[in-house]
Amino acid sequence: MDEKVSHKERTRARILDEAAKAMRTHGSEGIGVAALMKRAGLTHGGFYAHFASRDDLVVHAIERMFQDSRALVDRHLGGGDAREGLSSLIDAYLSDALLRTPDRGCPLPGLSGEVSRLPAGARVHFQESMKRFRSGIARALSAMGVADADRLAASALAEMVGAMSLARATSDEAEARRSLAASRDALKRRLGLDQAL
Repeated sequence: MDEKVSHKERTRARILDEAAKAMRTHGSEGIGVAALMKRAGLTHGGFYAHFASRDDLVVHAIERMFQDSRALVDRHLGGGDAREGLSSLIDAYLSDALLRTPDRGCPLPGLSGEVSRLPAGARVHFQESMKRFRSGIARALSAMGVADADRLAASALAEMVGAMSLARATSDEAEARRSLAASRDALKRRLGLDQAL
């Protein structure tokens, strides 16, 4: 029995991973059940053994995507020096590597524009995850002694998401990389991270 449950959980995880990749790259409309199941190496008929509907899949895929974002934030802001952690988070988030791999990056740049059209449960996960990300930045700023850390964190997150969104929308990759570099530098300067540690 445990082996069957374990197999079912692994299969569900594989479907969610494929759905998360598709959504990061093509938005929620990029999820067609038949194509998704084929990419996961499964039959279309098996979909309903794991999800009640396409909307149910979208809700769980959003949750899955933000697990990766939480891991990114925790890796950089989970301990140690707040200034170094925040600086490294900005570098990682606005990196050339994530520019080229939208299927593995934070879902905020790719999905922010369509949140209002997502199923209600997905919107809840999206909003909660965005707040957690912003709170992580605010805690780091607070630890650095920055006044009004919550407001500055909201602005910093918006700048990071916007910078990556615009860089991905730029057809000239060299220009996109320059744009990300300029955003990294400007954001670090504005947050006081360019000062000597």
